Amino acid sequence: MKEIEKADNGEWYCYSDSEIVSRKLHAARACEEFNALAPTDDEIRTAKIKSIIGSCGDGFGIQAPIHFDYGKNIRLGNDFASNYNLTVLGMGKVTIGNHVMIGSNVDIYTVNHPMDPEGRRKHLAKAFPVTIGNDVWIGGHVTITPGITIGNNVVIAAGAVVSKDVPDNSLIAGVPGKVIREL
Repeated sequence: MKEIEKADNGEWYCYSDSEIVSRKLHAARACEEFNALAPTDDEIRTAKIKSIIGSCGDGFGIQAPIHFDYGKNIRLGNDFASNYNLTVLGMGKVTIGNHVMIGSNVDIYTVNHPMDPEGRRKHLAKAFPVTIGNDVWIGGHVTITPGITIGNNVVIAAGAVVSKDVPDNSLIAGVPGKVIREL
């Protein structure tokens, strides 16, 4: 099986494989093109985002710069807004629901590496999907780690590191992120 097929199937893959590197370079170029567009040219920016990501609903706004290692696995719902400096390492699927707001400098990671040095020396990686529900507000400087599911009606406070699944109707804060109270 090819490394790119392993990556797409959620298996351990070699991230230095030429097809994987090519996929990432293609995404990097597309993001660079988006980031260079005038912020007032909504029509061209919208078309460019739609060419980078897998799918999107109606009504979205994404501020440059963006950094995606593979945009085609990103699925956005309706009424999505992202502020400056969104990074999505999306070799795994990233599904974002409706009415989601993301603050500046947010990182969403789907990729992880082996705990053992031998696996890291072999340049192995594995992608785990991230799912974000409906009516979620993610504050600035939040990090979402691989394999996380965030429920509906959730607020994640600025600076939180989300390393465990988040239940519906929760306010999350801290490092690591914890439920502070129900909403």
